[in-house]
Amino acid sequence: MEMGVGLDATLNLTWDEQARVAQEAARLGYTSIWTNETAGHDGFQVCVHRWAASKATIERGLTTGIAVSPVYLRTPLALAMSAGTTSELTGGRFILGIGSGSIYRAAIRRSLGLPQLATLSLMKDYLTILRDLLGGKNVTYEGKALALQGVRLALQPSPNTPIYLGALGPKMLRMAGELADGAVLNWCTPEQVSWSRGQISEGAARAERDPFNVKVVEYIRVCIDEDIDLARHSLARSVIPYALSPRGATEGERGLGYRAHFERMGFGKELSNLERMRDGGAPSEKVADAFPPDLLQKVGYYGSSAGAAKALKKLAEGLDVAIVRVVAARPGVSSVLSALHACGPVS
Repeated sequence: MEMGVGLDATLNLTWDEQARVAQEAARLGYTSIWTNETAGHDGFQVCVHRWAASKATIERGLTTGIAVSPVYLRTPLALAMSAGTTSELTGGRFILGIGSGSIYRAAIRRSLGLPQLATLSLMKDYLTILRDLLGGKNVTYEGKALALQGVRLALQPSPNTPIYLGALGPKMLRMAGELADGAVLNWCTPEQVSWSRGQISEGAARAERDPFNVKVVEYIRVCIDEDIDLARHSLARSVIPYALSPRGATEGERGLGYRAHFERMGFGKELSNLERMRDGGAPSEKVADAFPPDLLQKVGYYGSSAGAAKALKKLAEGLDVAIVRVVAARPGVSSVLSALHACGPVS
């Protein structure tokens, strides 16, 4: 199993600090560095910046990747152009991860001016078109959500960028097995990783593919601080936007996305209690304090540096790449570097 590093905007790192972290990750033996993407900094430029910094430490630089970019941010052609360019700049050390984000929610579609879309059809169309564009094909495609007529990516040779799919539920995981080069998991127990691999293998078999060629990677959140309560509270704050259904979510929406994912892992009762607490007017800090510690430790790690490597090893069972997604209990780059050292391959 390989180990990667995941850095997001909540860490508030400067560009120089991101470069420093990339160099230290390479020195410690991590093999990849990843970013998620929101409507903030362009993820492709973030990846190039970190890769270039890591080249000061190892000859070819770290593999870098976006995990994941919500597809509603770009058209398939725009994604292919940026991914292909990033692959060229990094000497083929780039992975494109795409996901559906929260497009299943009506409120999100309204905010973006999008019509109602069948999420699975949309993701199948994106995967099919991207695979062909990045493979150098002249693409004529008519899907349920998207279509192209005679479009080719003007990059020679073709970049052949690996495409990973952010997947949680059984249908999306099976789609990853059928069409993607990898699947990106998030907030999983080891048992859920095993179940996910089964779904991926089923999809791969349906497409007559070898499931071992579909890489399984996961963000594993870690928050390391000698103040255990502070670390617990910080990790709880990071999981709440995922685990709790948004205010005003419909019953149908509660059965989709991350809320359904946590329900599948058996955490429905605990989350319903927290949602009632929140909807009753409890401030977010109190909700975070009430988050069950055992739930947090089943899908991530909080605590001192001494216990991090052992906990991470257990959480990473069954993965091809375990991505240490750093949650900082305190501002500044020191917390990030401490996490890298505590969890790293040479720790």
